[in-house]
Amino acid sequence: MKTRTLSPALLRFFASSTSPTIGFLSLFSSSATTTNSNSISHSDFLDCLTNTYKFTKTHALSISNRFPSIKSPDKPQSLHSFFRELGFSETQIRTLVFSSSQILFYSPNKTLKPKVEFFKQELGVETSDLGKLFSKCPMLLLHSLNEKLVPSIRILKQIYGHNENNRDFIRVLGKCKWDLVTDPQRLLANCAFLESFGIVGPQLSRMLKIYPYVFLMKESRLGDVISRVLDMGFSPDSRMIHHAVQTVGSMSNETLEKKFDVLRSFGFSECECLLMFRKAPSMLRVSEEKLKLGLDFFLSTVGFQKSVLIRTPSLLMHGMEKRVIPRYKVLQVLKSKRLFKNKPSFYTILHYKEAKFLEEFILKFRDDAEELLEAYKGHISDSTKGE
Repeated sequence: MKTRTLSPALLRFFASSTSPTIGFLSLFSSSATTTNSNSISHSDFLDCLTNTYKFTKTHALSISNRFPSIKSPDKPQSLHSFFRELGFSETQIRTLVFSSSQILFYSPNKTLKPKVEFFKQELGVETSDLGKLFSKCPMLLLHSLNEKLVPSIRILKQIYGHNENNRDFIRVLGKCKWDLVTDPQRLLANCAFLESFGIVGPQLSRMLKIYPYVFLMKESRLGDVISRVLDMGFSPDSRMIHHAVQTVGSMSNETLEKKFDVLRSFGFSECECLLMFRKAPSMLRVSEEKLKLGLDFFLSTVGFQKSVLIRTPSLLMHGMEKRVIPRYKVLQVLKSKRLFKNKPSFYTILHYKEAKFLEEFILKFRDDAEELLEAYKGHISDSTKGE
């Protein structure tokens, strides 16, 4: 039995009918037609992502599902051509698009080209470097050119200070994981706030290099961070204040206090804790577990006096499993074999670069090099397996 297709005239009759039954059939027919049409156009978009952009099927589906009502792949196609003409690699294009997929529907000539020209003219970004910059920081292409991008970049340049060819400034922009151009008014306000505490000139510039997020903080949070850092004994012109602000600003007051509690639990006084923090603020950015492991190993296993860690708290920032413990094991083997004429200082050994350590304490002892290397690499391999 052949299936009959309704004529256009009959379909129009059903669509205009007031009958509930006919109205329902009309709705069902219209929905099916629309769904079929959308699935075809959406399939074209998916094909564009896999064939033109070379996304894996999984990544292509992830992107396409964000835009279920897409009607045409034309804009994504022209965007790809635009980036390729600028010299972007396929990897750079995919990185940019996957992290900021809305850019697929931006007009290359009307929206993106003026922004690209701004970076080339204002900052002197070479065409060959555009792909690297924008794939690392796609938000630079997403914001309004005149309302956000231009004022923000000029404010940031002023904070950063003189920089020949802007290369260092561009590097800071490219490395920053935060969206620095989202709120130019916040940039100005936080800059003025920091200056009111005496953090000015080169200190302000260094803050942008080390902890740019400080320029995006809400004023109440920024005030709390700066006040606490100054209360801990840092002066505005201290070379460590930037690291202190980063440490205090990157965690809650409760978490920071827990880190100090770990130090106190090993017998350090309040004054000693603050002295250690002023010398190496980044020390407290390690996990509580690593902090405990380091303190216990240096004080109990190695036998350091507390004064050693008070004098050089940065020792607690070394990788315990991949640097400190393996080197200690090598030193123990060397001592057991009495291979030293002059007993080396473990404190000194910790500061050697990898190549020098291998040369001086493993390769130098050819007859025992295999055993020494096993003591060194064996521990590293074991620790890696447990990660």
